[in-house]
Parts: sequence; C-alpha cells; structure tokens
Amino acid sequence: MIVKLLKAVDGISVTQKLFILSLNQLFQSMLGSIPMDESKATYRITDLHSSERPRERLLQLGPQALNTAELLAILLRVGVKGENAVQVGQRLLNTFGGLSGLQQAPVEEVQAQHGLGEAKAAAIKAAIELGRRLSLEAPEERPVISSPADAAALVQYEMGALEQEHLRVMILNTRNQVLDIVELYHGSLNASMVRVGEVFKPAVRRNAAAILVVHNHPSGDPTPSPDDVAVTRAIIEAGKLLDIEVLDHIVIGQGSYVSLKEKKLGFS
Repeated sequence: MIVKLLKAVDGISVTQKLFILSLNQLFQSMLGSIPMDESKATYRITDLHSSERPRERLLQLGPQALNTAELLAILLRVGVKGENAVQVGQRLLNTFGGLSGLQQAPVEEVQAQHGLGEAKAAAIKAAIELGRRLSLEAPEERPVISSPADAAALVQYEMGALEQEHLRVMILNTRNQVLDIVELYHGSLNASMVRVGEVFKPAVRRNAAAILVVHNHPSGDPTPSPDDVAVTRAIIEAGKLLDIEVLDHIVIGQGSYVSLKEKKLGFS
C-alpha cells in the first residue's frame, strides 16, 4: 500500500521515498523478533553484487526483503573505517539487544556509539518514532483496550526498564481504540506535582471519549502508593466533570503491573 502511494506522489526525490519505505519496514521489524543468525552474520557490501546491496534490493524487491541491519544501513547511509553501513547496523543491534533495545536507549547513548554522532542517532530515533505513530494512525490497526492487560502490554516492556518515574495518558475513542499515548511528566512524582488539568488536555484536544493513566515505579514494585491513589481519585472526579471516562490507572513494575481499578483503589 505504501509503495503504491509513494508512486503516486510527486515532488519528493527517490532518496526521500527510499527513506520513507525504509522507516516503515524498520517499524514492521519491531513487531517480530530478530533471528540470531541475522544479528551475528557478517556482511561486506563491496563483496556483494550491486543487485544484492541494500538500496538496490529495496528498489527491486521492496523494503520487506531487507533484514533489520540492512534497513538501518540505509538510514545510516555510510559506515566507518573498517565497517560498512550494514556492519555498523549489526553492531548497534548487538550492542542494544535488538531493535526494541535501540528504541529504549537514550539518544545520548546511541550517538556515543562509534561512527554515529548526533545526526545518525537522531535519524534512527526519528524513524522508530514515526513507525510507532504510524501504528496509531491506521484506524483498523489501532490497539483496542478491553482489559488492564491490554493496556499494560502496550507499555510494559519499555516503561518497566525506565530509571525515573514517567506518567503517560492513553487517549481512547468510543470503541476504546488507542488514538495516542502522551507523556506528561517524568522525574520524581507525587500528588502535589500532577496537575489534573494537564492530564485531560490531550483528550480534550482530540475530543476523546476516555483516558487511561499509566505510570511506572523504577523500584520494580508496582504496588500503588497513597499518592497514586490520591491522584487517581482527583483524576476520576475531573473526568466526571468533563464527561471523559477514566478507564483505569495502571502502575508498571519490572515484569508486572497493578490495576488500581481492579484493586478498587480510588475507583468507587
């Protein structure tokens, strides 16, 4: 579908079309696991026939034919002394434990890798973020929240590894499909810091039907604190005034979560 759309678009260069195709396929790679032989294999672009090189293969076969390291190579464009762009891409996958690890890593840590720097690290981060947003834009593919487990599954892997507290709000439509996930706060959070009006602002702008609040405990223990319960009560009361339902408040820990609604904490 994306290939057909790009063919119909005028005014953008072949390089720009390649970039869009690459980042789309890069995100698709995030949805599956990276085979072990893919992350350990050695690729030498100069040893390959031109028809087997990443850019040429993408043009001939489409982005789905490329593995993750080759897609990263197109974003990186050039390698470093002793490593071509595909090998640099493989090194990044090995260093960060795959594409999911690369997504979670701070941009400063990515740009510190040999051969990257600010521009290449920013390009990788931008591609991954665009892919994440793309998954939320297609109505038929938007995640549906039908249980606390559904909501936790969307953020558990990432938020469970964060070293600071982060508070995010899932914006949902009348079918409980996720329209967006907005980060509002990070750092050391308590009830006095969380402004209820800020929690609802993204939902009001999107004319959303409901929200679901989620935050993490860096300690790894998802047991709700008294502050968590107090914030939940305040958010629920504000939601009633705005006619926006608060579906739940979920606390993310290391490999586990707690639903305040299931525990009847703050929810009547």
